[in-house]
Amino acid sequence: MLEPTELATTWTDADGGTLTLEQDGTFTADEVCVAVGWYAGLTWSGTGTWQQGSRSRTKQSLVSVSFDADHAVDTYRPETVERRPDPYAALRQGKVMKLWVAVGDPDNDYPNCVLTSPAS
Repeated sequence: MLEPTELATTWTDADGGTLTLEQDGTFTADEVCVAVGWYAGLTWSGTGTWQQGSRSRTKQSLVSVSFDADHAVDTYRPETVERRPDPYAALRQGKVMKLWVAVGDPDNDYPNCVLTSPAS
């Protein structure tokens, strides 16, 4: 499991989006990839709060974010809004830390939203 002090850093996705987690439990996001249900390709910007959790069976760290403002999910139904995308799983691979979450339709191999940060 990653420690909260390790999680409090700036994370970057493959398209240059960033998620900066602060030690005080707040965050700033700039066009960062998120997962909400079956919707693929969502990027959100804004501020909010974050917290660490875990999956007890696997001792996997999770990072949940809650945006201060609603974000549209479905462009065809603009009344559909969310503040809480699916949580990111957190792991360390050598000298790189990763946050990741599956996005899109599971029948199409579930592409992943992956954010990275250098390990301390």
